[in-house]
Amino acid sequence: MQGPTSHTYFSQRLRLHYVNWGNEDAPPMLLVHGGRDHCRNWDWVAEALRHDYHIIAPDLRGHGDSQWMVGGSYNQVDYVYDIAQLLFQTRMTPVTIIGHSLGGSISLTYAGLYPETVTRLVSIEGMGPPPQMIKDLIDIPIERRLQQWVDDNRKTSGRIPRRYSSLEDAYERMQNENPHLTEEQARHLTIHGSNQNEDGTYSWKFDNYVRNFSPVGLPVESQYELYKRISCPTLLVRGTESWATDPKEDGRADHFQNVQVASIGNAGHWVHHDQLDEFLILVRNFLAD
Repeated sequence: MQGPTSHTYFSQRLRLHYVNWGNEDAPPMLLVHGGRDHCRNWDWVAEALRHDYHIIAPDLRGHGDSQWMVGGSYNQVDYVYDIAQLLFQTRMTPVTIIGHSLGGSISLTYAGLYPETVTRLVSIEGMGPPPQMIKDLIDIPIERRLQQWVDDNRKTSGRIPRRYSSLEDAYERMQNENPHLTEEQARHLTIHGSNQNEDGTYSWKFDNYVRNFSPVGLPVESQYELYKRISCPTLLVRGTESWATDPKEDGRADHFQNVQVASIGNAGHWVHHDQLDEFLILVRNFLAD
């Protein structure tokens, strides 16, 4: 696989990283990874689509080779700003976007803010927790949510990033986390998702503080209003073995102007890894419509 080139850009004074797969004369495409992941998790998708699109894929702040936040407070609106800045600075609009999990949620929010800049949108399990879970969270008094956030950050401040004695040990952890991964996939994700420490051990690249979600953010009804503003064709994808619920069945798909919903069997949360070929067929058909 001929890999991409690495680049940096700045957002809110952070030095952030992205990769560029070339083919500058083709239509732009943006790939946005999920939480505790990195831009090279898209390599198989990018390799398959690079001849038809000019693809870039960022490392979100606190992930991959992008800078960590000072203070360690990660909020989704800041991720959205980073994506807006990346597209603004690279002049990569109008753009087709594919996002996974946290990246899917960021992509949906961005497309609702700037619908005129997005031509097609694919979100893989990017709608957050199921509606019932969100309702349960909303019912928790704000003081308890804030106290839990304080407690979580305090615990994270004392958490030492796990160190693996070898790259092989880190690979085994990656493989055990998602049994659907092939050996090649697990090794590739491990190599690009870890750094070697000074003592020779290995640790994951992401900042542990990204584990702590902000107790405040966009109200769910406001998020639904943004979904209504998305004017481009939108494809919502989920794996049938995942925790994510079907957005068509739970009603969330009703908030979109032009939406398709697809469930892929024998796949968990990382649909584009677990069933790559089926995912690519689905996406190519969607993009060709």
